[in-house]
Amino acid sequence: MRVISGTARGTKLNSIDSLETRPTLDRVKESLFNIIQDKIENSIVLDLFAGSGAIGIEFISRGAKKAFFCEKSHIAAQMINQNLKKTKFENKSEIFEKDFRKCLIELSKKNIKFDIIFIDPPYKENLAVDAVKQIISLDLLEKNGIIIIETDEEKRDLRELEILQVEVYDLRKYGRVHLIFLNRKE
Repeated sequence: MRVISGTARGTKLNSIDSLETRPTLDRVKESLFNIIQDKIENSIVLDLFAGSGAIGIEFISRGAKKAFFCEKSHIAAQMINQNLKKTKFENKSEIFEKDFRKCLIELSKKNIKFDIIFIDPPYKENLAVDAVKQIISLDLLEKNGIIIIETDEEKRDLRELEILQVEVYDLRKYGRVHLIFLNRKE
């Protein structure tokens, strides 16, 4: 696993060999960043269910001002820290080693709002829509901010998202992986 583009391009990142974490494939990552490239510069980003931190690191490498990483696994949080040191991005990042619900509440208390939120929970757990509900209710998304969900249960997630104050503005499929792009309904 490596950083694809930007100031840390080519840096090899440590990854976790585990059934619980699943790195986003390079072709999915490349496509994701091509779709949103005009929104990255100087953005504040949240990498929820961050795993090794590769997505948040890619955002920083491509010009994001700061990335927040939320990951409840201690081993994964240590891996994020190692990868941030490798890329020299420690000063542009903050790691929250806790459950996503507690992390979102803490971010809300700090009055932090995000331009981009990337949600990539373990596929077998139905957490993405719960995360979006909490993000909206805590008002963590900037007015023109976007949420991106990586899922293999796109039909279920789309059905559940219909009742929330978000709208799907793009949907992409890469094998069994789907990316759902959301913004707030105004």
